Amino acid sequence: MLKKKIFLFLLATTTLLTSCFKDRDDEISSELTEEVAFQVKDFIYRGLNFFYLYKADTPELANDAFANEDEKNIFLNSFESPEALFDFLESPQDRFSFLTDDYISLINALNGISENNGMEYGLIRYPDGSGNVFGYVRYVLPNTDAAAEGLQRGIIFNTVDGQQITETNFNTLFEPTTYTIGLATFDGENVMPTNDSVELTKAPYTENPVFIANTLTVENQAIGYLMYNAFTRDFDPQLNAAFGQFKADGITELIIDLRYNGGGSVSTATDLAAMVTGQFEGQVFYTEAWNEDRQDEYASPGLFDGTLTTGEALNSLNLTRVYVITTARTASASELVINGLDPYIDVIQVGTSTTGKFQASFLLFDAPAPQFSFNEANPAHTYAMLPLVFKTLNSNGVTDFIDGLDPDVELGENYANLGVLGDVREPLLEACLAEIFPGRSPNRNPVEILEIIGESKQNSPLHQLMIAEPH
Repeated sequence: MLKKKIFLFLLATTTLLTSCFKDRDDEISSELTEEVAFQVKDFIYRGLNFFYLYKADTPELANDAFANEDEKNIFLNSFESPEALFDFLESPQDRFSFLTDDYISLINALNGISENNGMEYGLIRYPDGSGNVFGYVRYVLPNTDAAAEGLQRGIIFNTVDGQQITETNFNTLFEPTTYTIGLATFDGENVMPTNDSVELTKAPYTENPVFIANTLTVENQAIGYLMYNAFTRDFDPQLNAAFGQFKADGITELIIDLRYNGGGSVSTATDLAAMVTGQFEGQVFYTEAWNEDRQDEYASPGLFDGTLTTGEALNSLNLTRVYVITTARTASASELVINGLDPYIDVIQVGTSTTGKFQASFLLFDAPAPQFSFNEANPAHTYAMLPLVFKTLNSNGVTDFIDGLDPDVELGENYANLGVLGDVREPLLEACLAEIFPGRSPNRNPVEILEIIGESKQNSPLHQLMIAEPH
């Protein structure tokens, strides 16, 4: 219950953060003075020296790296910016630690709030090797501009504001509040413009990650299908309610679609695993490996539990098998669910290999160690860090899957024919049903697995991060 109690404290803190944001933001200049820049650098060093999982990879983070404080300060001042220092101290094996100069946006992202036009998309390299890129609509969020414009899954586009999307400009083309996409078609080999376009405008939006939760009747059996797009703690009651409906419907099999789920809360991942099962309460779902200095004090196992942080009982299905749909964009907390459940029940993975993200982070503010808490944060700036602080292992000790978790049934998405999410004929869902019902013959035409180089959530400060609550 320790981690649950900590989360309740964080929830109260987040409410405080939200109420304080505007006032604090108004007080802080976007230009750092030399003095404040040094304070930020000192915070970065202190935080990484204390908590960083890969501390041992950077000699300058060693506890005896500097003879005295003056020598350390000279080192910190040798970097022209906080970002330059952070980049230097990062381990070569670290793909995910994050420094922000705007923790307001970061906390909003933790709560599922973003500027969004409702078009969730993926970006794919042209198969011709030209360096050009096309986008495809993955799904459309309800009550957004994209929904009002009639966009649907499967729509292809290749320009933004008249510019061809390429491997060098895709990071910036989608930044404006309003932009226009140029529509196209894709036949599996060629991208052809249609000369049609759609203008889209972003607005503040809170996304419910429980996108689809339906009970399908297939061959007279009740099959649960959940498309879950982020482990967002604020929506845990909605996730639990979906499982309550599955339970009431008497489902016999469950398919969890995590193909676009880049992760989120460790605690929510633990709850989801307990909703799938329920028969392992009190047993180890994952263990933690911290840096050498923090391991003995901070490492504690994540256990299967029967309640949400609200005290609400979990709607557990007591399943002994689950089907999980994955792609290369399935990451962190999604992978924790797959890896953590694997020692206990049959996890049949359908799709393509996952990202390979098994490390967790938590939010550090410029405040005294070890709390690094918002309540004591330096009021002169809005820098914060999400460094990797521990890696997760399942109860069999499996971790370090840097190349991702490989599927049992490999099948890539066909961008020329994506299908309708939740429809039994959608290729990846159909492949799961073929595993459940061996006599069912899916349409598995060979599909060239094209390279995904970006997506709509790529600029989120929480992209592919796994968030833990401080111990």
